[in-house]
Amino acid sequence: MACPAAAAALLMLFAAVPAGAGSSWQKVGDDARSGVSGLAHEGPADGGAAVRVLVVHDNKRSGQQRLSRITHRKGSVRVAPITWDGPQPVDLEAIEAVPGRAGEYLALASRGIVHHLKVTGSMARVVDYSPLPAVGEGDDFESFALVAANGRLAAVWADRGAGTKRPSTLYTAPLMFTPRGQPQFATVTRRTYRAAYPTDEGTRHISDISVTDSGRLIVSSASDAGDDGPFDSAVSDAGRVSVTAAGHVHITLDAAPSVLGTFPQYKIEGVECLPGTTEALVGTDDENLGGYVRSMPLCRAWSPATAANAPTGPTRRSSSATSVRSSA
Repeated sequence: MACPAAAAALLMLFAAVPAGAGSSWQKVGDDARSGVSGLAHEGPADGGAAVRVLVVHDNKRSGQQRLSRITHRKGSVRVAPITWDGPQPVDLEAIEAVPGRAGEYLALASRGIVHHLKVTGSMARVVDYSPLPAVGEGDDFESFALVAANGRLAAVWADRGAGTKRPSTLYTAPLMFTPRGQPQFATVTRRTYRAAYPTDEGTRHISDISVTDSGRLIVSSASDAGDDGPFDSAVSDAGRVSVTAAGHVHITLDAAPSVLGTFPQYKIEGVECLPGTTEALVGTDDENLGGYVRSMPLCRAWSPATAANAPTGPTRRSSSATSVRSSA
C-alpha cells in the first residue's frame, strides 16, 4: 500500500479544475520588455467589477518602462504605464503593497535592492531604498511578500535557485521603516526550498511569493529554456508564515509542497493572492512571446479532499495543447 504522502501526491497530480472562459489568459505585453515580472494588488476598479494591480518589468536600460498598471476583469484587460520618479532600478522582479500604508509599495530588484515607492495616479516616486540583508553568494531574487499581524510587519523573499544543483533559499525577517521611509530588516531566518514541479535543469524553484489571508505561503516556480522557450510553470502551496505579537517571524515549509496548478508553455513570474478572496492573479514573462495574466482560485489551503472532488479538463494556448490544472 502506498504511504499517505504518496497517495496525497497522486490525488494532487490527477485531480484538477479547468480554467473557465472568463479566467483564460489575457495578453498584456507583446515582447520581452513588457512581460510581468511581479504583481501587487492596488485595489478595486469599475465599481468592483475589476481589480487594479501594479506590474514591474525586468528592464535594464535607461528610459525603459519599469512599472505599469493593469486593470483586470473577466473578458478584458487594460494596461497603462506608470512614470518612475527617482533612481532607475535594474531588473525589477517583484513588488508588494505595504500593509497599512495606502499607496506605498516595495519593489525588489534581482540583486537585492528594495525600493520604497509612493504611487499617486500615474506617478511612482522613490521614497528611499535599501539592500536586503544576508544576501548569499550567487543569490538572484525574483520574489518578495509582506505579512502583517499583531501590529507587526515581516518580509519574505527568496533566491530563485537553479535547477537540480541549487535549491531556492527562502528568507524571512521583521521589517520596519526609518522616519525617512528607508526599509530596515531585523534578524533573518533561512529555509531551503525545492519545487515539486517543474524539476528540470532550467527550473527556478521560486519565481514569486504571495501570502494568503490565513497565512498560507503560495509560491510560483518556473522553467526557462531561453528567450523563445519552451517554458513551464506551477503554483504551489508551500507552507505557512506568521508573525507574533513580539515581532518574531515563524515559517513552516511543508515536507511536500502541494502543486495547485501546472502551466505548460507559460513562465509565471508573478502570483498575487487578492485580499478577502481565494482568487490569485498570475502573470507571465514569456520573454519574446510577451506577457499574460489570468485569475484562478489558488489561494485557499489545498487538501486531498478538495482535490478529489475537483473536475478535470484542458485549456489550450493558440493551436497547441496546453494542460492547465488548478485546485478549486
